[in-house]
Amino acid sequence: MTPTSITLADKFAQFTDLWHPRIIGELNEQHVKIAKVQGEFIWHRHAAEDELFMVVQGTLLMDFRDRTEEVRPGQLLLVPRGTEHRPRAVAETWILMIEPKTTLNTGEVESERTRRDLDVL
Repeated sequence: MTPTSITLADKFAQFTDLWHPRIIGELNEQHVKIAKVQGEFIWHRHAAEDELFMVVQGTLLMDFRDRTEEVRPGQLLLVPRGTEHRPRAVAETWILMIEPKTTLNTGEVESERTRRDLDVL
C-alpha cells in the first residue's frame, strides 16, 4: 500500500448522520475512525479497550460518573479501558477516534445505536 495523506474535511464532507463512526484508516490492529456527534450518547464502558478521542471541530463533553471533561479542537482525551463514560455535544462536533478493531461504539451495552459493520471512507 502506498502512503497517501488524508484530508479530514474531505472525509467529514462525505456524510451528515450523527453517531455513526466511519473507518478512515488502520494501523497496528487499530481503526482510525471519524464521526459527527451532537446530543447525548449512552453511558457505556469497554472492558478490554482503551480509546482515544480527538476533536477536529466543535466541543466534545465527556461525562464520567464523577466529572465532565471538555475537549476542544486540537485536543484529545484518552479513556482507559473499564472506565464508564458518556460522550455528548451541544452543537455538531467532529471527532477522530483511534481504538482497537474489536471496539464496538457502545462497548458492553447493546442498543439501537450499536454499529457493528462500519463504512470505510
